[in-house]
Amino acid sequence: MKKRVVIIGAGHGGVQAASTFREEGFEGEIIMISDELDAPYQKPPLSKGYLQGKQNAQAILFRSENYYNDNAIDLKLGVRVAKIHSEKNEIQLSDGAAIKYDYLIIATGACNRRLRFNGQMAENVYYLRNFSDAKMIEEKINPAQHIVIIGGGFIGLELAALAVEKNKKVTVIETEDRLMKRVLPEALSKVFYETHVAHGVEMILGVSVVNIIDGKKIKLSNGNEIDADLILAGIGVIVESELTENSGVLFDNGIVVNPFQQTNIENIYAIGDCANHYNPFAKKSLRLESVQNAVDQAKVAAAHIIDKPFEYNTVPWFWTNQYHLKLQMAGISFGFDEGIIRQSPKPECFSVYYFKEEKLIGVDSLNRPADHLNARKLLTAGISPSKMEVADFEFNLNGLLV
Repeated sequence: MKKRVVIIGAGHGGVQAASTFREEGFEGEIIMISDELDAPYQKPPLSKGYLQGKQNAQAILFRSENYYNDNAIDLKLGVRVAKIHSEKNEIQLSDGAAIKYDYLIIATGACNRRLRFNGQMAENVYYLRNFSDAKMIEEKINPAQHIVIIGGGFIGLELAALAVEKNKKVTVIETEDRLMKRVLPEALSKVFYETHVAHGVEMILGVSVVNIIDGKKIKLSNGNEIDADLILAGIGVIVESELTENSGVLFDNGIVVNPFQQTNIENIYAIGDCANHYNPFAKKSLRLESVQNAVDQAKVAAAHIIDKPFEYNTVPWFWTNQYHLKLQMAGISFGFDEGIIRQSPKPECFSVYYFKEEKLIGVDSLNRPADHLNARKLLTAGISPSKMEVADFEFNLNGLLV
């Protein structure tokens, strides 16, 4: 009897899982469910190519319109999974329908953290997470003259760069004393700060938003007020526990999984942003908000289901593009002891190598794609150059891989 796999979510993880099943010869049923009406699409281009006008909606689709039918993937769009009945191997949909499964993969990602004041959600503030958000921002951004962005992280700064390219007046408000402080060292924060300022962005750092009135007037913790035509926010994401409540699935800052992406219920798996996994590079349990991570974990989950198991053990990597700056990050640098800069002759082309107890744990590369690729290879192989070798730009780090 053929098995049925149900995948909740049609993002990078969900689509990769479905594709992996078919590529590996799985002949059972595949049902993929998405609460969005749009055919499955890539999310990184939303804040880059799509809103810049460089890519249309068709260009960011994962697959052609015929792919799902041709591969017998039952794609159900515009419907939400309301409840998981793990004891019955069944999910209940928002339209009242029920679907049985032999295996369930949860690939629901994360949702935007929303601004709240006095217990109320701020109105007329726009966030970017999905295609509907992108279309709404596209509609709002064109007539706006002054755009205020709350949050100086990756998404906020990508939106700032986008707005500048559209000749808008842009203000960024960040509660920390420097940009992307949670993930970047001061040397890299400084480059991004100076670049945005050089492009005319007004930066307000070390100040928080205490209220927003009528979606137009922003009150700051320092007593100042700012008027805006459009307010965008990028203040992080959260994983909601509603789907797994009363399902028996263990939730702790995400859905807890083992190295095969399996939850505490053996036929239920979780992948991507929503999965709290033990990361062998960070040596602790965490969630990774990364396209690459979702794709890698999808392959792990699918392989385990079809009895070709292997454990998740991939070097994490991330990236952001802002103006001419391309930052690529490899590994997990949290808790590093020392960061060594490998400076090329060009001022905005360098990498920071992070060490913990003399071991290389991560590398951030700015406009140095070759460094990034080499770093991923070094981290995968468990090879650590010396700090002296890293600091010497003339030293061939690739030679360590021979």
